[in-house]
Amino acid sequence: MSITPDLKRDAPPALTIMWLCVMVVLWGVSWPATKLALNSVPPLWLAAIRFGSASICLFMFVAWRGKLKLPARADLPVVISMGVLQMMAFTGLGMVAMTYTDTSHAVLLAYTTPLWGVLGAWLLLKEVPSRLQVIAVAIGLAGIALICSPFEMNWRAPGVFMGCAFLIGGAIAWSVTILHIRHHKWHDSPLSLAPWQMALATVPLAACAFYVEGKPRFLLADVRLLSLLIFIGPVATSACFVISAEHGRRITTFAMSNLTLGVPLLGIAASCLFLGSHLTGVFLAGLILVCFGAILAARSNGLSSKVSLKAPKVSVPQKIANLPEKWRDLMSIENTENR
Repeated sequence: MSITPDLKRDAPPALTIMWLCVMVVLWGVSWPATKLALNSVPPLWLAAIRFGSASICLFMFVAWRGKLKLPARADLPVVISMGVLQMMAFTGLGMVAMTYTDTSHAVLLAYTTPLWGVLGAWLLLKEVPSRLQVIAVAIGLAGIALICSPFEMNWRAPGVFMGCAFLIGGAIAWSVTILHIRHHKWHDSPLSLAPWQMALATVPLAACAFYVEGKPRFLLADVRLLSLLIFIGPVATSACFVISAEHGRRITTFAMSNLTLGVPLLGIAASCLFLGSHLTGVFLAGLILVCFGAILAARSNGLSSKVSLKAPKVSVPQKIANLPEKWRDLMSIENTENR
C-alpha cells in the first residue's frame, strides 16, 4: 500500500490535489476491474472479499499508527450506518446490478447520490430545498430518466430493470448515510472507525453470499483474478479511504464533491478502453444532465453550509448570562461601585 502513513497537516496544496487525483483514478478504474472480476467471482462473494481484505489492511494500518481501539459508544450509530448502508447495501446491490447492466451505466447511476441527498434531506430532515436544489434535482432526474429509458436500455433483456433499481437503491442508501454523517458529532476519527465499518459490512455480505450463491468455487491461485482482488480491496478501497481521510478534509466540501465526479467519468472512460463499452448519444446526454445536476446540488449544499456557519445574534444580557458565575459577580460589584 503506497500511502505515506504520517502525512503532515501542512502538506502543500499541490500534494493534496495529487493524492486526491490518485484516489479518483483508482476509484474510477476499480469499476471495470470489478466487472472483470465478476466473470470469475459471484457478486456477493466479491463484495465480501473486497471489504474483508480492505478491513484487514486498515486494521493493520491503524494499529501501526497506534490508534486501534474499539469505537466509542457515541460513534456506534455512524459505524452501523456506514457499514450497513454505504458499504454493505451500496456495494452489494451495485455488484449484483453489474451482472445485468453495462459498467458505464452502473457507475453513473451509482454516483447520483447528491441528487437523492437533496430529496432525503427534504423528506427525512424536513429541510425545505432551495430553488437551486430543486433545479439540480430536476436536471439530474431528467438525466436518470434518459439513461434508464427504453431509448438507451433494452428493457426486454433479463435483469436490466432490476439492475437499474438496485443501482438507484444503493445510491439512495449512500445518500442517507451522507445525511447522517453531516449531523454526526465524531468522537473518534473516521479513519480509526473505517476498519470496524468494513468488518461490519463483511459479515452480513459473507452470510448472504453463502446463503444465495453457495460455497465459494473460485480459485485464488489464478494470478489474474488475485491481482484484480488485490486492486479492488486493499488498493482501491483501503488505500483510497486513507487518502480520503487524510487529504479530503483539506479542501472544501464543494471542491471534494466536484473532484469525486471524476470517478464516474473515469470509470466510463476506463470501461470504454478496457471493456469496449459503446456510448450512445442518449447516454451522453443523460451523463451531462446527471453531472450538471450533481454539481448544482453540491454547490447548493456548499452555500447552505456557509449560511449555517454564521453565528446567531445574541443580545448583551444573554452574553452576560452565559459568562461564568465568578465573572458575573465581578461585573455586578463593578457596576455597584460605579453607581
